[in-house]
Amino acid sequence: MSNIPETGRTRRVTIRLVVLQILVLSLLATLGGRLWYLQIRNAKEYTAKATGNHIREVVEPAVRGEILDASGRILAGNETRLVVSVSRTSLLQQKDGGKGVLGRLAEVLGMPAKDVQEKVRLCDAKTQQPCWNGSPYQPIPVTKEATTQQAMQIMERREDFPGVTAQPTAVRRYTGVEGANMAQVLGYLSPVTDEEVSKTAAKSGLDRYLPADQIGRAGLESVYDRDLRGTAGITKLAVDNLGRVIGTAGSVAPQTGDNLVTSIDARVQKVVEDNLAQAMNDARNTFDKVTNRNYEADSGAAVVMDVHTGRIVAMASAPTYDPNLWVGGISGKDYQSLTSKDSNFPLLNRAIQGQSAPGSTFKVVSTTAAVQAGYSLDGTYACPKSLTIGGREFKNFESENFGSISLEKALEVSCDTVFYGLAYDQWMKDGGIKPKNPGDWFFKTAHEFGLGAKTGIDLPAEVPGRVPDRQWKQSFYDNNKDAWCAQAQKGGNSFSDQIARENCVDGYQMRAGDAVNFAIGQGDTLVTPVQMARIYSALANGGTFYRPTIAKAVISPSGDLVREIAPHEDAKFPGDQKLLSYIDQATAGVITSGTAAWKFAGAGWPQNKIELHAKTGTAEVEGKQTTSWLTTYSKDYAVVMTISQGGTGSGGSGDAVRRIYQALYGVDDKGNIDNSKALLPAPQSQLPKFNPDGTAIIKPASYDAGAVQGTGAPVAQPAQLAQPSQPAQPAQAAQLAPLAPAQAGAVAAAQVDHDPAVAFLDPTPPAGSPAPYTAVDAALEPNRPGRGRA
Repeated sequence: MSNIPETGRTRRVTIRLVVLQILVLSLLATLGGRLWYLQIRNAKEYTAKATGNHIREVVEPAVRGEILDASGRILAGNETRLVVSVSRTSLLQQKDGGKGVLGRLAEVLGMPAKDVQEKVRLCDAKTQQPCWNGSPYQPIPVTKEATTQQAMQIMERREDFPGVTAQPTAVRRYTGVEGANMAQVLGYLSPVTDEEVSKTAAKSGLDRYLPADQIGRAGLESVYDRDLRGTAGITKLAVDNLGRVIGTAGSVAPQTGDNLVTSIDARVQKVVEDNLAQAMNDARNTFDKVTNRNYEADSGAAVVMDVHTGRIVAMASAPTYDPNLWVGGISGKDYQSLTSKDSNFPLLNRAIQGQSAPGSTFKVVSTTAAVQAGYSLDGTYACPKSLTIGGREFKNFESENFGSISLEKALEVSCDTVFYGLAYDQWMKDGGIKPKNPGDWFFKTAHEFGLGAKTGIDLPAEVPGRVPDRQWKQSFYDNNKDAWCAQAQKGGNSFSDQIARENCVDGYQMRAGDAVNFAIGQGDTLVTPVQMARIYSALANGGTFYRPTIAKAVISPSGDLVREIAPHEDAKFPGDQKLLSYIDQATAGVITSGTAAWKFAGAGWPQNKIELHAKTGTAEVEGKQTTSWLTTYSKDYAVVMTISQGGTGSGGSGDAVRRIYQALYGVDDKGNIDNSKALLPAPQSQLPKFNPDGTAIIKPASYDAGAVQGTGAPVAQPAQLAQPSQPAQPAQAAQLAPLAPAQAGAVAAAQVDHDPAVAFLDPTPPAGSPAPYTAVDAALEPNRPGRGRA
């Protein structure tokens, strides 16, 4: 008898069929559920997304706002140029990848074919400049200086140039008005990257980057980018599945960016830049008796600050460069020049990024510290030619002996040994090498003066300087102990080997040599010019430390006030008014009979009519020539200048600083005052007035900013790596007006990321890790001198 059922199927087959049926039904149920989810439950969402697939956005860049000086002169504006751009998307659709098109384009433009090909390639880790670091879907500018004839050839032969456009476009222009350079202060622009566009895609308004956007990468362009950039216009086009335009789905017109009024006076800026350049040139022609060669004067900076507000009237940094190099895409040659060690890094703003020992200009801090520690202003203090501390001789500059003198006289003649003695005595009171609850008055006072911290100026990448207190000593020891001990084991006999052996054992200790060197602004102490300008401004205004600022107000394109950027008080002078008056009198003595007298009173400065105050500084640097420092103030301004490897404080910077004051107050070389020739006898507090069309009403200049006051001859321009191909004349630059939104196109700008300043975005290393040290660091932080082992 058979075991096969009447259906003809075995039990196993039946089970398999049931399982298969269940599986099929499950799949159908899943599919049905998913269809229900897509077409019913989330129908609106996916309908919107489907509709979006047929919408293409065409971006019309906004005209960028202008940067103006305190009187309304245009420092950074816009102008219309014929820009030839190439679409990579169209090129890649060609059989040869677009090589033929680029070759024909190079021929029309009169450019090497290789240069054109390099400009349209995309930047990556392996591709060096020139290349395009913006969105690959955005037209890539090849040249910003096409002629009308070239543009006509391209547009009339469209079949030969698919994907190539030639159209009037708004591009940035750094005007050089009144001859002022201001490269490091103004900054530069470059296009947004794909990554930046992607990260902000879900945002709106100014928070969203569009592929055509140019954004500030340095200077004021970076800090006030949101105010200046404006809002791009967007036209939404409806397209079919083949990408053909079938209609318009709406549009938003571009909104021009706001204008930025600064506290900079372009005429004063020109004078400061010229005098800094002249001082450096003079130093290079001056023989250094110590090193038996001329001074190198490799870099420098100068700051003019309004003492009543902290606003910057002028800020110069050398070496410098032409900021228009970035407009339309920087060439590989120029980029290499700007970032190479041989150029000494002109992209850096040494007024806020240049760190060096302040030398004797620091003694106003030490005087305040000594008084706070209990030393009398009415006392007298020994000023021998040298002091021996811990077996090492600490000398006065040029080994001068002034006998027993007051603190006022010590400041006036810059006696080092007075401050050595005060610091050593205080170090002993604090417990010496084994401190017990140390007062650390000198370090504490330096912090109260704002040193060792950023001032908060409205420029990016400011560095904090350094106060080498006990906390810093310990941190520095922890980070460098292994390296010191490794060097010590090699058994060398050089000075650095000796230091390494000592530091390997007890580099964390605050030795007597550290304390006395700090008191005269040497050793591991580092400051920036803007920090010193802030300190001397506080001495001038009665003791208020203002936050340095450059921007004064944001103004709409029509000339209406959007917001004012008011002065900000950060701190007060740690001493009393008696001490302030004492320092005021001492620093006036520096001008009349002290270390700066030969450059001021001896050169005819009318001290009885316009009282100046000063402190000179000659900072010693191991392996380099001395750094020149001159910190000064009047009732209106603080003027600070420093020149690396530039000689003594008064010798290297004295003439230049005096001429800056001559220009400000209209003083000639004989001491006569002519108010009609004064550039700015008092700081400008009012904002400029504007015409109904938004252009500023500018008063004519009464002073020839092209010549240095007192010489009557033009001064050599600061060393520049490249000159503008068509420099703007001051009269023309002042007449630049905002472009109409319809003129704005995709702005061609820099093709590189902002790598040069990366090392200074945050120079403070994380706790517990050593700071990286690069060629750029070496340029800004001189080698530390011997720190007085004791």
